[in-house]
Amino acid sequence: MPVSLFICPLCQSPLQSAADTWRCDGSLHPKQTSHPFDVARQGYVNLLPVQQKKSKAPGDSQESIDARKRFLNHGHYAPLQNLISQKMTELLSNDELIDKQDNKSVNWLDIGCGEGYYTQAMAQMGSDVIDTLIAADISKPAVVELAKVSKLSGRLWYQPCQEDTTKTTAVYPLVTSAAHLPLHPHSVTGISSIFSPILPEAFDNVLMDNGYLVIAKPDVGHLATMRDALFDDVREHDSDKFLQELAPYFTLVETCRVSTELTLSAEDLADLMTMTPYAYRARSEKRQALLAAVETAAFSTEAKFVVYILQKTSV
Repeated sequence: MPVSLFICPLCQSPLQSAADTWRCDGSLHPKQTSHPFDVARQGYVNLLPVQQKKSKAPGDSQESIDARKRFLNHGHYAPLQNLISQKMTELLSNDELIDKQDNKSVNWLDIGCGEGYYTQAMAQMGSDVIDTLIAADISKPAVVELAKVSKLSGRLWYQPCQEDTTKTTAVYPLVTSAAHLPLHPHSVTGISSIFSPILPEAFDNVLMDNGYLVIAKPDVGHLATMRDALFDDVREHDSDKFLQELAPYFTLVETCRVSTELTLSAEDLADLMTMTPYAYRARSEKRQALLAAVETAAFSTEAKFVVYILQKTSV
């Protein structure tokens, strides 16, 4: 990992990682003040200054995270997870971009990583694909969950390899703002944003020239029968509306789609509603009526996703 990969969220000075405390050198602070950031026992680092918070507890709640963990662990969105891993492996294996780097290490940023369902799949690709995996989310409870799993699997950046012959991808779980990434400019090879905010300027700033951006969004018709049951007026997903905002910085390379039929129990359906915006957008009586109907027969719907592969435009 290059020394300059991370920067201090308070003064933008170079930030050095360590097993117990991360510390900046204060070189860009007017008073040369060094700022420390303690590593939590679970293995994450909080790099979200209070002035960057828009609420007391920003991001996903523990209830939403728990529901998503249960739902995703049942494999309902596995086809999307597999597609993202496949496309990232194709991009990063035997790629000319990597060969041209002075430092051949691949640093990947998974922004809005949540509890880490997709992040863990990226880490499992191995260090021959990704050397450093920065998992960032503004939700502290979500990053705590990801850090716990990464620690158990021996993938945290400060954990030694379990075997001398096996090098694992180093995972860095960070609580941070996507709009104020604590990363040195042009320091990451790629970014994934899976159902997460799209911030063209912030992404452009941290990505190296010709770096990759992988975006996953709901496609047209995603969970259509569920939305029909919850809303009187259903607005369709406009999956590619953000591409115009990205156009000054990125070129669209490929668009991929994947869908999967879901047969859900009442418990799965309740978790799906809790982990989506439908939890608060739909009227309570509509949600309760749908859950009551599923008590006697499983609910069927179709999950439909679109994945965009973009590449940063060279200056």
